[in-house]
Amino acid sequence: MEVILGKSAGFCYGVKRAVEGAKHELKKAKGRTIYCLGEIVHNKQVIKELQEKGLVFIENINEAKAETIVRAHGIKKEIYELAKKAKINIKDFTCPNVLRIHKIAEEHAKRGYYIFLCGSANHPENIGTLSFCGNNFSVIETEEDVEKAIKSLKKSGIKKLLVILQTTYSVERFKKIEKMIKENIPENIKLVIKNTICHATELRQKETEEIAKKVDYMIIIGGANSSNTKKLYEIGKANCDNCVCIETAKELDLNAINKFEKIGVMAGASTPQELIEEVINMLK
Repeated sequence: MEVILGKSAGFCYGVKRAVEGAKHELKKAKGRTIYCLGEIVHNKQVIKELQEKGLVFIENINEAKAETIVRAHGIKKEIYELAKKAKINIKDFTCPNVLRIHKIAEEHAKRGYYIFLCGSANHPENIGTLSFCGNNFSVIETEEDVEKAIKSLKKSGIKKLLVILQTTYSVERFKKIEKMIKENIPENIKLVIKNTICHATELRQKETEEIAKKVDYMIIIGGANSSNTKKLYEIGKANCDNCVCIETAKELDLNAINKFEKIGVMAGASTPQELIEEVINMLK
């Protein structure tokens, strides 16, 4: 059996920075309670490990009683103000790529742009980003949302449009949506497109496609609630007849895998190295 592991599998820079930052703060705390607003990353195993080290996860800034960590996905603009008023010390581990999107959105909103955000409205990253978009925006999750977004743009009377993307958005889907926007917005609209998909996401999606095309069985490792992992699974499934998405090695059906000669393995941006190694060792 040949196993092909993706070179880009596992923690991206932003996730690694947040997790290592949290561990460093916990070490410094020496028993003091440290909070984290929301899941620091979308991976149950990482969350469990940090909880065992003493990190307390909360869903509302009002629950914070001391130093609070901001997750890699970022938070709403107003939460920073609430923390300041409550004199809560914030340790901000928002991914730099997400902070860049916040800045782009805020600058263009101030300059009177309507904003299209490509991504899921319910994803934590986008909940934060939308708070920087002002009052004139639409969320485009799939191709079906484009027509509705353009109607809202026309109704607003605004003649300037900014298009930005969730860092983990599908590259292939965006190509289709970009084409639809360009073909359907009025000619008098000034269009600015900022492809804010993270470079690591692009690489991982491209490598997943390449591997899936040349293997008999494809394994995607990542959290069930991880957006980027779901996209990798979609890509794997589209290019390999036998594709599974798992959180840990325990979920593997070894009897099913034994029938295949070439196995591909890719992991989402929130998947720790030890979980990847467990899968590789089990396959070996």
